[in-house]
Amino acid sequence: MGDYRRPPIDAHVFLDGQGQAITYGNRWTAGPPDDTYSVETHPERFAPLHTVADALIDYLCGTFDVVVEDSEAVAADLMHPPYNDVVRAVRIRPNDPSCATLTFVLTAYPAVYLHAGLLNDFPYPVCGCDACDSTWAAEADDLERQVFAVVAGQYRESVERRQSRPWVSYALTCSNGKSSGGGTVADGIPLERVRAATPILRTLPDGWAAWPRAESLTIGPQP
Repeated sequence: MGDYRRPPIDAHVFLDGQGQAITYGNRWTAGPPDDTYSVETHPERFAPLHTVADALIDYLCGTFDVVVEDSEAVAADLMHPPYNDVVRAVRIRPNDPSCATLTFVLTAYPAVYLHAGLLNDFPYPVCGCDACDSTWAAEADDLERQVFAVVAGQYRESVERRQSRPWVSYALTCSNGKSSGGGTVADGIPLERVRAATPILRTLPDGWAAWPRAESLTIGPQP
């Protein structure tokens, strides 16, 4: 969205065991060493994701016709519980039911989980291990693109049957024209949530609608 601005974030330098600055995002020119998989040396480097998520929440709440619930209880919107303690959870539900709800869940890792619509979660970072070598800035870029694709009505979810098992999928198109999507067998997803979502998503064959802007905002718990 053109009027959103990421807040300024001070760069923090992390050091390796020899006292040298770690250049996250550019460490492995020939592939990561075997001993960097499943090792998370400085997960605190992702702390700025909380700042970005807070800014996105403030922007969405102040710009669109939504109802907001700021309560750790709404972390239950996630399809799977987060791996770490929840420090903040905010559900932002457009008053237009044809628009997808967004729920932000911030955890002590630090990480941000985004629940979009009815059946899909998106974690940031996807993986924080040394081998993946991700940066907070790259993860924040993806988070912002995901949020604004949903807000712009460029997000679609679907449920179909494959070999007698429900298959949950999504597709989205970002403002830069890049498209992404995915799907999975709904194992591990509460069956009642899949059943409840299926008829709703069938009424939205072209995906969720764009969020309408609002002159006023209602803030408080959902009924």
